Amino acid sequence: MHVKKGDKVIVISGKDRGKTGTILEAYPKKERVLVEGVNMIKKHAKPSQENPQGGILNIEAPIHVSNVMPVDPKTGNPTRVGYEVRDGKKVRIAKTSGEALDK
Repeated sequence: MHVKKGDKVIVISGKDRGKTGTILEAYPKKERVLVEGVNMIKKHAKPSQENPQGGILNIEAPIHVSNVMPVDPKTGNPTRVGYEVRDGKKVRIAKTSGEALDK
């Protein structure tokens, strides 16, 4: 996948188009990611130990990885991802600026 947990991404299609957020979790086998504040759904929860009141919760649902693009660290715009070998390690780079996306 071209993105991973902790990346800052922009949603490029769907109902939340244009929103930015950080990837909370990645599901490579399902090709989906969980982005902070994006694709919010309402979940009905029964009362439990940790939530004694129960009720309706707003939580994020996963979206397809093709609907997000990483943010270029230099410009702040969405960018495609390339790969280079730097210092013997494979590093993800932003196609627009050439900056490394990995820290």
